[in-house]
Amino acid sequence: MGESDAFVTSRRLTNGPMQMPFRGVRGPADDRKSRSGLVFRPSFRFVSQQIGMTLLGGTLLACMVCATLTGAQEAPQTPPASTPAPRPPVISPKAQDILDKTIQALGGPAYLNFKRMTTTGRLFAVQDENTAGMAPFESQVEFPDKRRLSYGKKEPVILINNGDHGWEIDRYGTINQKRDQLRSWRLATLYGLDNLLRLRIHEPGVLIQDTGTDFVDQFPARVITIFDSREAEIKLYVNKANYLPVRVQYKVRNAQGDDWDVYADAYADYQSFQGIKTPMHITRYLNDERVSEVYRNTAKYGEDYPPSYFQAPY
Repeated sequence: MGESDAFVTSRRLTNGPMQMPFRGVRGPADDRKSRSGLVFRPSFRFVSQQIGMTLLGGTLLACMVCATLTGAQEAPQTPPASTPAPRPPVISPKAQDILDKTIQALGGPAYLNFKRMTTTGRLFAVQDENTAGMAPFESQVEFPDKRRLSYGKKEPVILINNGDHGWEIDRYGTINQKRDQLRSWRLATLYGLDNLLRLRIHEPGVLIQDTGTDFVDQFPARVITIFDSREAEIKLYVNKANYLPVRVQYKVRNAQGDDWDVYADAYADYQSFQGIKTPMHITRYLNDERVSEVYRNTAKYGEDYPPSYFQAPY
């Protein structure tokens, strides 16, 4: 979750220096270089890989009835109607069995209980099936919704996210992240693999079903389909042989709310760190087009971060 949304918002990358990995961060006229020496330009139509869906639902307002009887006597008021309790998750028995085996394959209690994850590696931006840019990265994530990501070589750009807030630090100083960047991060916190398996499947209103078998990269996979209260449709594909996740696909409304986009994260090259199976290669797609790849070199769990690590840097 922490590193793989960084390059996804940049699809307009030249074959020369890499452009800014976030659409519209600097404004239309701000072609400039970052600390890493990379040329940043806004992308042209990318809606952002991390679309945040507004949580649906509202508060039921009670109707107060007050009638005056003959004389000065008042009728007793009708008590406010209570808000209906949210429906608990509905999970089919077959889907529950697959989820249980998947969590066990990922590390069981060790996987369910970790709070912090530190990774290093390389980020690649992809355009028209060609590599359009590359940068080394270091990522620190405190689940469910805090992230500090630095990328670049000499003077890295730093992205800090804390819930709905985000900042970007480069050689020019600190700015607030733009709306599409924040939506990208919110979508990552909603449907990234770890939050999906550890949080989302337990949310009220969720419907989870076993929807059979499909093929991912020519390998058979069991498919779990999840419908959540945000009107998103999520498909979790797990390897039929070892139950490790191989893909998470989610269909969400675009930024304008007038159409649907389909995102997918493909997970491969699992390695074990501190008893937790960790995907070292993550490929991201938008509407079947590959837009970025992450190659992790190292992963550590449970490291301590400074108290101000995810706070505004000013």
